Amino acid sequence: MDQTLINRIVEAALLAASQPLSVGQLRGLFTLDDPAPEDGIEKALEALQADCEGRGIELVQVASGWRYQVKSEVHQWVTRLWTERQTRYTRATLETLALIAYRQPITRGEIEQVRGVAVNSNIIKALEEREWIRVVGHRDVPGRPELLGTTKAFLDYFGLKRLDELPPLSELKEFGDLEPQLDLGDEAGTDPAEPPGGGEQPDHPQAVGDIPLDAGNEASGSGNQQDQHQTPQDNEPALAVDGDSDRSNQ
Repeated sequence: MDQTLINRIVEAALLAASQPLSVGQLRGLFTLDDPAPEDGIEKALEALQADCEGRGIELVQVASGWRYQVKSEVHQWVTRLWTERQTRYTRATLETLALIAYRQPITRGEIEQVRGVAVNSNIIKALEEREWIRVVGHRDVPGRPELLGTTKAFLDYFGLKRLDELPPLSELKEFGDLEPQLDLGDEAGTDPAEPPGGGEQPDHPQAVGDIPLDAGNEASGSGNQQDQHQTPQDNEPALAVDGDSDRSNQ
């Protein structure tokens, strides 16, 4: 089969698909009677990536496969196509997600130890419904608490192929740095890029929200043992939503 035709088929499939496509899925488009050459799919992806140079879209590989998406430099203009307001995640939700992403697998009790407040069940539920986290096992301690970890959907949303592509915590002042659409401003309208009262950001690495940079180290090895005193309850809702403009498959 001609490589030019293979390129066109792969391009059309990626544009028509609502989710990223793996090399195996792309290979499955070709029949046994008329198969693509052994390296035909890979060559097509390389050629299509090269074709995106100087254009407003790019072909990228994420955890679930390959997809076309809008380039970051034109993203702010393209988002005007969607009139609904973006989802606003509360700081408690982002802190919980950051702990799970960077310290997984982690139990709910360990998250509470680091944050110093009980995790609102609605936060875990919201992250599970978004398919960003899932139960990956159980800690081998009394009660066998659930171990939480992130999903491929989480990696896809943030444009990552693997967890080791997450920026180091020492370079991440706000978890929202991963995704400009995540509004870290609180309900009072505080600008997350500017600390209350104004002034410049300090030069030393900051915590993710209120999470210290060594978060999780204290919790590791502690199992899911709860403190003897009652943990304060985190009563923040998971979301402050006026709409949701998920950027997946841009």
